[in-house]
Formats: sequence, C-alpha cells, structure tokens
Amino acid sequence: MAQRILALAADEAPERLQEALQSLGESELGDMVTRQALNGRETAALLRGIFRGSPCSQQSGVLRRLQVYKHCIPLVESGDLHLAKVSEIIGLLMLEARQLPGAALAELATLFVDVIKGGSLSNGKSLELFSTVLTALASSKESLAYGKGELNGDEFKKQLINTLCSSKWDPQSVIHLANMFRDIPLSGEELQFVVEKVLRMFSKLDLQEIPPLVYQLLLLSAKGSKKTVLEGIISFFNQLDKRQKEEQKVPQSGDLEVATTPLDQLRHVEGTVILHIVSVINLDQDLGEELIRHLKTEQQKDPGRALCPFSVALLLSVAVKHRQQEQIFDFLKTSITRSCKDLQFLQASKFLQDLFPQQYDVTAVILEVVENSAFGWDHVTQGLVDLGFSLMESYEPKKPFGGKAADASYGLSKMPAQQACRLGASILLETFKVHEPIRSNILEQVLNRVLTKAGSPVSHFIDLLSSIVVSAPLVLQNSSSKVTETFDNLSFLPIDTVQGLLRAVQPLLKVSMSVRDSLILVLQKAIFSRQLDARKAAVAGFLLLLRNFKILGSLASSQCSQAIGATQVQADVHACYNSAANEAFCLEILGSLRRCLSQQADVRLMLYEGFYDVLRRNSQLASSIMETLLSQIKQYYLPQPDLLPPLKLEGCIMAQGDQIFLQEPLAHLLCCIQHCLAWYKSTVNLCQGAEDDDEEEEDVGFEQNFEDMLESVTRRMIKSELEDFELDKSADFSLSSGVGVKNNIYAIQVMGICEVLIEYNFNIGNFSKNKFEDVLGLFTCYNKLSEILKEKAGKNKSTLGNKTPRSFLSMGFVSTLLTALFRDNAQSHEESLAVLRSSTEFLRYAVSVALQKVQQLEETGQTDGPDGQNPDKMFQNLCKVTQVLLWRYTSIPTVVEESGKKKGKSISLLCLEGLLRIFNTVQQLYAARIPQFLQALDITDGDAEETDINVTEKAAFQIRQFQRSLVNQFSSAEDDFNSKETQSLITVLSTLSKLLDPASQQFLQFLTWTVKICKENALEDISCCKGLLSLLFSLHVQYKSPVSLLRELAQDIHACLGDIDQDIELESQSHFAIVNAKTAAPTVCLLILGQADKVLEEVDWLIKKLTSLGSDTSEESSQASNQTQALEKGVILQLGTLLTVYHELVQTALPAGSCVDTLLRSLSKTYAILTSLIKHYIQACRSTSNTIPGRLEKLVKLSGSHLTPQCYSFITYVQVRPKLTGKITVSLSDAKVLRETKPIPNLIFAIEQYEKFLIHLSKKSKVNLMQYMKLSTSRDFRINASMLNSTLQEHSTEDAENEPDNDQSSTGEQTDENQEPKKKRQRRK
Repeated sequence: MAQRILALAADEAPERLQEALQSLGESELGDMVTRQALNGRETAALLRGIFRGSPCSQQSGVLRRLQVYKHCIPLVESGDLHLAKVSEIIGLLMLEARQLPGAALAELATLFVDVIKGGSLSNGKSLELFSTVLTALASSKESLAYGKGELNGDEFKKQLINTLCSSKWDPQSVIHLANMFRDIPLSGEELQFVVEKVLRMFSKLDLQEIPPLVYQLLLLSAKGSKKTVLEGIISFFNQLDKRQKEEQKVPQSGDLEVATTPLDQLRHVEGTVILHIVSVINLDQDLGEELIRHLKTEQQKDPGRALCPFSVALLLSVAVKHRQQEQIFDFLKTSITRSCKDLQFLQASKFLQDLFPQQYDVTAVILEVVENSAFGWDHVTQGLVDLGFSLMESYEPKKPFGGKAADASYGLSKMPAQQACRLGASILLETFKVHEPIRSNILEQVLNRVLTKAGSPVSHFIDLLSSIVVSAPLVLQNSSSKVTETFDNLSFLPIDTVQGLLRAVQPLLKVSMSVRDSLILVLQKAIFSRQLDARKAAVAGFLLLLRNFKILGSLASSQCSQAIGATQVQADVHACYNSAANEAFCLEILGSLRRCLSQQADVRLMLYEGFYDVLRRNSQLASSIMETLLSQIKQYYLPQPDLLPPLKLEGCIMAQGDQIFLQEPLAHLLCCIQHCLAWYKSTVNLCQGAEDDDEEEEDVGFEQNFEDMLESVTRRMIKSELEDFELDKSADFSLSSGVGVKNNIYAIQVMGICEVLIEYNFNIGNFSKNKFEDVLGLFTCYNKLSEILKEKAGKNKSTLGNKTPRSFLSMGFVSTLLTALFRDNAQSHEESLAVLRSSTEFLRYAVSVALQKVQQLEETGQTDGPDGQNPDKMFQNLCKVTQVLLWRYTSIPTVVEESGKKKGKSISLLCLEGLLRIFNTVQQLYAARIPQFLQALDITDGDAEETDINVTEKAAFQIRQFQRSLVNQFSSAEDDFNSKETQSLITVLSTLSKLLDPASQQFLQFLTWTVKICKENALEDISCCKGLLSLLFSLHVQYKSPVSLLRELAQDIHACLGDIDQDIELESQSHFAIVNAKTAAPTVCLLILGQADKVLEEVDWLIKKLTSLGSDTSEESSQASNQTQALEKGVILQLGTLLTVYHELVQTALPAGSCVDTLLRSLSKTYAILTSLIKHYIQACRSTSNTIPGRLEKLVKLSGSHLTPQCYSFITYVQVRPKLTGKITVSLSDAKVLRETKPIPNLIFAIEQYEKFLIHLSKKSKVNLMQYMKLSTSRDFRINASMLNSTLQEHSTEDAENEPDNDQSSTGEQTDENQEPKKKRQRRK
C-alpha cells in the first residue's frame, strides 16, 4: 500500500491518491507509516504523499493529518528510529503544521501537553514540533472551544502554557522543554511563569544536569525576566553551599536517605555554570548590568544573600573580561568596607548584638571563594588577583603630611580601611598558594609596586612578599630574573623599603647563587654612591648577608628572630658544604663594610647597630668584627691614664661652613663594643675551652684590650667635671648657633657614654659594692648634664630641646636593673644594692628609661639595642618589667613617697604610667599572648598549666589591685588627692576592662563597682570625672543600652543647675554624686550628649535596616516580619527613653557656651531620626496596609507632650537670657549669642518636618497623630510674652513701632501669641 501511495503521489493524481487514503483505516495508516520508518525507506516521501492526499480544505483531510501527527509523535519519542530519520520526520511535520486549521492545532497542542504531563518524552525531539504548533496557534484568529467557553489562538496558547507550568514535569525532559520555549513567542507574564517553573525544577534534577539547563535558561532570558533567572540561579547555589557547610559540620549525619553531594562535584558544576553565565554576558551586555543591579539591590536588604561565595565568584569572573570591571570592583569594595563597619558597629553595642545575633562577614565569604577556586575555577583567579591589588591600593596606609608613614603592620587592624587592606593581602596570599600558574604574575606585580610606590608606604606589600616567600620559597627561583631586576633599583629606594625587601627575599639568596652575586654587585656599587640613602641601603644589605651566611663552626643561635620556612634545612646543608666559600665571602663583605666606617654618621650608626646581630648569628666572624671595632675606638681613645676626658670628642664632629654635624656616633660605637664584648665573653669563651691555644691568646688580646680600655674610661669619666668636656651651666645650648649645636652634640654623646658604661659596669660588677659606686658616679655625671639640658630647654621653650635623648640602655638590661633595684631580696646583694637604692634620682631614672623603652615599643614595634627586633625576647622583658612596676606601685603608695620628693614625678607615678603603656602595648602587639602575659604577672599561680589560663579571671585579679588604689585616692584627704594619678588609674582600669568577657560575672561586678563609685564620690576634678564617666559608658554599652543611665544623669544635671523657669523648685534627689556644681556643665552634660548621639547613630542604623527589611518580599517574609517587629520595638523604646533624657536637659538652666550649642544640634538630629522612623511607617502603610503599632502612638504622644513644647521654651530662654544681663554684657557676648543661636533655625525646621510627615502618616493610617502635637505659640522666637511689659517700659517707642499687630496662623487653631515671621527673618539677616 505504501508503494502505491508513493506511486500515486509521484504521478500527481490527487483524486486517486485521496481515494486510496480514504480506503485505509486509522490503524492501517499508522502501521504503514511505522513500517516505512523502521525500514528506513522513503519515510518523508510517504508522509508528503499522505499530506498531498489530505488537503486541509476537507474535513477528512484535516482528520487524516491529525491522525498522522498523533501517530508520529509517540513514534519519534519511542527511540526506535535513527536520529537522522527523526529529524527528517519532524522537519516535514513542522513545515505542514502551519497549514492546519486552529481547532486541529489546539487539539494537537493539547495532545502535547498530555504527553509532557505523562512524562513519555524520551529524546525531546518532538518538542520542536510543539513550539511550531504553539507559534502557529498564537497567530490563529479563529475562536477555539476551551472548556465551556471560547478563546482566540493567543489566549488558548496562554492557557496551555499556564496548564503546562502548573503540571508535573519529568526531570529528564526539563532541558528539552526549556530549549523549546526559546522558539515560542511569549508575553512577559508567560515568560515569568516558564522561568519560575524551570527554576523550581532545579532541586529535582541531578547536579550534572544543572549547567546545560542554566545555559538554556540564560538564552531564554534574552526575551526578558533576566532578574528572576539570575536571582534563581544564585539563590539555588547559595542554598547548596549552605547545606554542604552544614553537612561538613556534622559529618556522621543520622539521616542516610539524604544523599550528600560530593564537594568536588558541586564546585565543578558551579564553575561550569559561572562559565556559562559569563559566555552569555559576552553576547548580552544587558544581562551583566542586570546582575550588578540585582546584587546591589539585594545587598541593601540582605547582604548575606547578595554576596555569597557563588555570586562573588560570578562577579569576579565577569569583571575580568567586561567593561563593568570598575563598577564591580567599586561595588565589592563598598560592600567590604560596609561589612567591616557594620561588624565594628555591632561589636561595640550589646543592644545591637541582641537584635542581630548572626553577623555577616563578607571577608570570610571572599576568602571562601579563593578556597573554592582550587577546583579548576581558572576564570575566577584573575578577578581575585585584581581585587586583591585593588583593595591593597585603595586602602593602603596613609602617609601623614610631612611625617613618616603610619605603619600599623605590628598592631591590630581595627579600622575598616585597614581590614580591607589586610583582606586584599590575604586574598593574594591564598590565591598564590592555591594557583600555581598565576604565581609569577602575583610576584611580579608585588615587586613592581614596591619599586614604583617608593614615595608612599609599601610596608603592606613587603609583608605580603615576605608571606609569599615563606609559603613557597622555591617559586622565586623561577622568577629570579625579576628579583635581580628589582635589586638594580635598590639604591633609589628608601632605607626602610630596602631593609624590608631584603629580609623578605633573603631565603632566595641561600638557594640561588646567581641572585646572591647580582645583589653583591649592586651593593658594592651602592657603597660608593653619592646618595646617602644608597650607601645606607648597601650597609643594610651587607649586614643581612653576614647574618645569614654561616661559616662552618659558628654556634647555632637559638635567638634567631627571622623564620625562614621550608628552605632553612636546604640552605643550612648548602652552607655546610660551602663553608670555606662562605668564609671568604663574609670576610670580603667585612672588608667593604670597613670602608663605611669613614662615611657619614648615619652609615656608621647602621653598622654599629648591626654588628651585634651579625656576631650572634655568625660567631666565627667574632675576631674580625672585634678587631674592626678596636681599631675604630682607638682613633678617639686617649690611653694616658691621667688625661681627662678619656675620649677625644672634637674628633666626632665635622664643620661644613657654618654648620656642624656629628661625624662619629661615639656613644653608639661604645655601646656596640660593650654588647659584642658581653656576648663574646658569655658565649665564645664557654664553647672554645682549650681547642686552639694560639687562637685563644690572640682573641684574649683584644678582649683584654677592651676591658682595660672600658675600665680606664669608666674611672676617668667619674673623675671628669663638666668643664673638661667644655660643658657647664654657662655653656650655650641653643640650636640656632654653631657653638650651641656643638655643645648639644657633646652633651648627648657624653650622656650616652655614661649610660653605656653604667650598663657595662653593672653587668661585670657581679653585685660588688665598688662597681655599683662606679655606676652611681657615672650616673651623677649623666644626671648633671641631663638637668642642664632640661633647664636650658625650659628657658628656650624649644620643642626639640624638650625631647629626652633616647636611652642607650638595652631593654634586657632595663628589666635586669629594675628587678635588682626593687625585687632582689638576696642577703649577699643587699649591701651593694643599697648603694644604688640610696639614690632616689637613680631609681627614678631606671623607671623613666623603662617607660621610654615601652613607649618606643608601642610606637614602632621594636626597641634599640640587642634583641630589640626579637618579639619573643621583647615579650619576656616586658613581662619582667611589668612584674617589677606592678609590685613597686602596689607596695609603696604615692602618698608615702611624695613627702620628701624633689621636683619631678614620683617613682610610683612613673610606675603607673609605665603600667598603662605596657597594658596598651601588650593588647596592640601581643594580643595572642595576653594569657601568658597575665600568667607571668600572677606570682601566686606561677606553676599553672598554660592551657587552662582564664584571661577574664586573671584580668579581674589585676583590676582589683587598681580598684583598691583608686578607692584609696578617693578616700584620701583633699591635700593628698593626686589628679594625675587618679586619671592614670582610671585609664589603666579602662584598658584592663577590655580583657574581661562581657558575659562574665567579673565584668558585671566591675560595672556595678564603677556605678557605685560614680554614685558615691562627689569628685570635683574635671579630668577624672570625664575619665570615670567615659569608663562607665564604655562598660555599660557592652552590658545593655545606656539610655536609662543617661536619664538618671540628666535628672541630676537638671537638679544641680536648676530650671530655666526660676520659679520652679526642683526636688533635690541625686542619683550620682559625681554630678555636682563643678562637673555638671559642661563636662557631664557634654559626655551625656556625646553618648546620646551614639545611641542616635545606632537607632538611625536600625531604621535603615528596617527600611531594607521592609522592601524585602522574599519567601522568608514571615521570618523577616518577626525580625522587623523586634527591631521596631527596640527603636521605639530607645527613642522613648532618649526623649525623657532631652526632656530633662531642655528644661535645665545650662550656662552659655558649648552645652547649649551641642544640645540644640543633638535635638535637631533627634527630630531628623524621628522623621526617618515616621517615613518608614508611611512606607509600611503603603506596602502592607498595616495599622501602626500602639507603641509608635505612645512615642508620638511623648514627643508632643515632653519635648516639642519644652524645646520652644528652651529656645526662648537661650535668646532672651542675654537681654536679662544688661546692655554691656550683650555687646560683649554678641558673637557668643550668635554662635549659640545658629543651630536654632535648623532645629525649628527639623521639628516642622517631623510634624509634616506625622500629618502624612495620620492620613495613611487613619489615626489622628496630630492630636498629641501642640502648635507652636510663637513663630518669632525672640519675643517672650511674659517679658513684653518690662521691655515696653524700657524702650517704649522702639518696641511700640516694632510690635507686630497682624495675627497669623497657618492652621485652624488660633493662639493668643502669633507673630509675623517674615519681618523678623529679614531683620535677622
């Protein structure tokens, strides 16, 4: 039969063809098509023949066509046919579909919907036909029966799509369906249906099927609904990531039915999806813009949902290739700083922490992206690198005007900008560790920035370079050419940068000989440079090489402060095999450095400060270094035993024209000799034993030389008078003349020499009385000069002169000296120490040097002298010093000591200042070691395990000691009260309180004690009062909101200063004795207003959060509404209590000046924030038609009854008060009055804006909120009705002319005192 139909179709005999087809039944027709298709012969020709014999003009033809279509669809989907055959059949059916009438198309489309619902699609090929059918149906103008009614083609198509999207889809056919919808013309509403349905299907699909589906969705988004598509994809992967994290937290999950997704599979799928999105954005720029727009909007509502690891990775991938890069980086940087600020804001307030228990941290999210990118996300890495550098450059440390860069690398980064810069470095370091191909790129960029940014601080880049080298030292070998190129520019870089750079790349010098040789060439050239900085760079480089290239036989130094990392082992082995080469190399360098001893003082100074470290690390160089130092000191040493002074000071200076410079820092040279000799004696002698007698004799030669020399210098320095140095009280020390400069240089050198000799003699003295008498003799010489310099500086009022010269004592010696002076109870030492203890000046000097060292440590992170750059040693010394100062302060009260003291601070007070600085420094530099620090201070508990140190308990113990001292101060007689000490004690308590856990019992006890102190002590000292209240506020905000505390303080101020209406008598109830006539204004008043402003900032921040939550219409809206209610309650309660604080203050007779000015500004801010809250409720009424809560009504009522009327009275009081004091006062205080009245118009405007939006809200909510607001009785605030009569009597004519007689009222409520504002305003101008 098939052959006959083919033949008839070929003969073009339509009538016979129709007859032949009519003779076939439905099943016969189907079987024939199936057989022909399976045999693979001329299927298309047969179908063409059937269609030719079934014209659409006849009903039978249409029915036959439908039969063919209905039969072919399952045939195509059966999977029995070859794909080429399927395509051929579908292509033909699609061509013929457009000829079908509307009713047939509708029937066919309904059939398709049923097939899809039934889930019998296998390869989805027939869906190409479905798209053609739906497209043809949409353009059909016929009325089609649907249910009981009729629809046109387009409406019918819409109904079908609606039905299709509401029904269940087989997961296997989702991709085919998504592809199909691309070919169908869809309205915006239909497209939204389809997109939402496809997104809902994500969770039902296997993970591997998601990327192709996402790709189809993205292509579909070209028609519209871009936002929905992007939001759905990001949200889906965000949920998957969260689930993955939860599963990782609980590895042995009891629910075995839930199949966990393998992490690597998830990451690879995410990577593919990101690639798809980026490739589609390449074709459709609008999609990229929509992505940024969507994330910006989301970020306002819920940053956690907007910036998740997936969306950040997506943004970074898009940024690499597209013009939106700047826009994306700006958005990310803003998000990072905002997140850091929000975290900082939350951490500072317990009230906010309770409302926001979960804190979102974008920095953790971005670092998670770096971690995820290890799974082959190469498309993200470039974006990460660019973001890292962008952050480091945007938020780099700023260089203050004319000053040195503030390098905070040793401290904690607390500011959002610092945290952002630190995040940039972390991104780059982690990316460097994870992605090998991009390493050389990162390294090159870091080195380029170190070179090109020489004028601005580069410490953050050098720190990053150092971390990079430590994490993968051998990678530098591949980039050694870049490093050597950097070395060529060393002589042009600042000395700090050079030192940092060399320290960072130092491991490479041990591995790569070529790099080392190129560095040496550069340094050799630099030593002869005309630039001083270049010569200093050369010295720094050579010292570094000497420290790190050990000669065989050098002692292993346990005190190495430089961590080398993985190359340490390799480098040391390398060094052992080439020790002979190393020795020659080191001696050659020493030869170069000897030349530097004839250069400027700065260059020599670097050498003297560096030799000790070289010796300690490379002990085989000892004899060479000691010989060098010996020949250098001999140039200035006078060997004759009776000659005074023992050193040639004139050789240390150099004149150039009128100017005089220091040429040889003699004190530093002597200091270097003293430290090297001490190290040499304690270390080398012990280890050498009797190894080599000849060498020993030679070494002993210079050792003996040094000892004899130092002994002689000591003896003669004690005998010398100031006149011997040409220095006495009559000498000129002004820095404007050459003689004065010379005398200053001499004085500082002599003082330095005395200090060096004090340390030397104490160390070798072994507690002998004679040596300690020498120490005291040297100190006498030092002290005389010190006093003269102080006296001259005082007369000159010179800022330079007031700076105490930096002490030459080392931090290690200071801790030893203090321990001996104050804590050494050994019987055998008593007699010799009594010599030193007898001099109060010496004791004070020892403590003040400790104070100076701690200050240097706090400001720069290191101190002068041996081990000054070794954090471990510094920490140990700091602990020792703290123990002594703490014992001295708590054992001997200042009161006892002050009775017989001369001018200057008492030792106890110096100890207290030292303790304050130390507690600050430890929190800055050694935050991780605070437990060990507190452990070291607690002498009673010395043997406790380090693992179980409770910081809060230990800190509370120290706090109690200072609490006792503070109570003693308050209970002492008025004459004995020491304001300076009290302030320091309060600051110490404030610093230590940061170590307490706010949730602990000890914190609560300390807060209760502080409240009690403020309530019971009528403290009249302004500074102490300020310190104590600041402490109270800082503690209170970590426990709960301070508004109730502010109310009590405001009531006390009101009671203390009286009411603006003098006829009102106030109850004399006092909550806090600290509020009294001397402290109430301005001190306490300004502190209260400052704290109230902080509360207002918190409330303002909360209202912004409320507004963003209010605009969130996501599925989690019920959870959001609960949070909204909690936030609204918190805001209203805070504002309500604050209104009562202002209620008290605006009725207080505050003195003219800063209090009035600040109060008026603060009130303006309060009304602005009340207005923001009202605007939020107007918005809420618009979107949800909610009624306003009763709480808000109460707040509005409170503002109307307790604040606005009082504000107007206060304004009148401020403006009228000067007139009461008479004409002379007015003329004198015109400027002051003008300044005070400046904020008044702003306040009036703020009040009226508030009332304007209240009217809006009243209309929206149908609640009359204006019933609580009294209209202002006076529009010109200078005229007070009660004073009018007295003023008229004084200036009857003037006032009669100026008196306004037009009553004016803007609303229906007429009042008895309305003035004309315009005239007044003009006159005010």
